[in-house]
Amino acid sequence: QRGFLFKNGKYVKLLGAGKYLIFGARDIEVFSIDASHYAIASAKCPLEVLLKDKEFADSVEVVDIVRKVSTVNLKGSRIIVCGGAGVGSKENFKLLHDLAAALGGAVGGSRAAVDLGYCEHERQIGQTGVTVRPALMISCGVSGAVQHLAGMQDSAKIIAINTDKDAPIFQVAHYGIIGDLSVVIPKLIKAIKNG
Repeated sequence: QRGFLFKNGKYVKLLGAGKYLIFGARDIEVFSIDASHYAIASAKCPLEVLLKDKEFADSVEVVDIVRKVSTVNLKGSRIIVCGGAGVGSKENFKLLHDLAAALGGAVGGSRAAVDLGYCEHERQIGQTGVTVRPALMISCGVSGAVQHLAGMQDSAKIIAINTDKDAPIFQVAHYGIIGDLSVVIPKLIKAIKNG
């Protein structure tokens, strides 16, 4: 997620390539780190102080901290099936989960897929997500934005599935399939299962 700084409910600036997330409304400010640690604080000090650890503890009242333990291990996965905005919906992401299950891999997503709500932030691959180097990366409906490529271009083998033959993902892919993933993925799953 992108970090935006709001002061008294007004946008001030973008922060830290998604490392911080801050919202503002009246005299209440919300500050989060890495999208999994949230703190609600009263704005009795300039918001810039929130970014300094020493002053943070003295100037801000932490009302609650919520931690979510991730069960996703993209960095440790040898096979990743990654979906982008081109997957089309959260429901269509089930196809990616089915393919990943057939291969014994994990499911990741581009920032666009995460922003659209197709998959969870913990699955985001790219500059503002996680950097991966699997033995096999299957990119489905991923356009190939520079931010995403930064997190996956060192994969040993990349297979791209996209309906757009000019998608930038094909420039880094070792193999490309131009086609509708809703047709291609079931055929791949069938071939894998029939071994």
